Amino acid sequence: MPIPGTPSRAELIDHLVTTRIAGDVATPRENNLSHYRKLANGDRNFWLGLELGDRWTDEQDVLAVMAERVGVDDDAEYRHGQDTIDPELTVDALDRMAARLRKAAEGRQRVLFATGHPGGLLDVHRATAAALRAAGCDIVVIPDGLQTDEGYVMQFADVAVLEHGATLWHTHSGEPMRAILTGLEREGAAAPDLVVADHGWAGFAAQQGVDAVGYADCNDPALFLAESEGTLQVAVPLDDHVLSPRHYDPMTAYLLSEAGLA
Repeated sequence: MPIPGTPSRAELIDHLVTTRIAGDVATPRENNLSHYRKLANGDRNFWLGLELGDRWTDEQDVLAVMAERVGVDDDAEYRHGQDTIDPELTVDALDRMAARLRKAAEGRQRVLFATGHPGGLLDVHRATAAALRAAGCDIVVIPDGLQTDEGYVMQFADVAVLEHGATLWHTHSGEPMRAILTGLEREGAAAPDLVVADHGWAGFAAQQGVDAVGYADCNDPALFLAESEGTLQVAVPLDDHVLSPRHYDPMTAYLLSEAGLA
């Protein structure tokens, strides 16, 4: 159900709900609460490259942030069934991301793109990178030969990804971003002025003090906690792997238009 051209805010909200990028999303309530609990219990697989210390050890505090910034149900007694992402909050966050992209374009900054969700978000990042390059930004080329315990850190269409067994890999880890930032430093290359990413790629960069913006699902609370603390600049709430990656195209068009990059 493509939307020709750039959607208005109202058209985008309708599209997000129709495609379940927001609204009644596929991620069930019990999965959300399980992830909030694991983060609060110190499971670093859910910290997404961040160092949360002992600041988020109460899962009810995590739920409160997710209700405020994502729009999940704030009732702690609601344990099973449908959960939601508020599409208004999604578009509000896209507007904040657009402002940071505009700043990058105006300053012709050095920008790194990365995704741990290539099946859903690779082309969102690719299109954003292409628009920033056209505006005069320096899109970071990562060093060759990088790897982590999970696989090889590679770059396709200007977007860093994890490759394993000749397949682009879904990962929450911050280690691929660690490998990139360490590799750039080893080569004497400048660090990025901005990282546009998701999952641990965004979290680890933000933890190292790099300006970072990213996308996150309602079962991945760490980036929203980081945004609430000011570590991450923007976290956009959305379902990060819907039926077709083409469903994200209107969202990308809106983002680039609001950033002055269309």
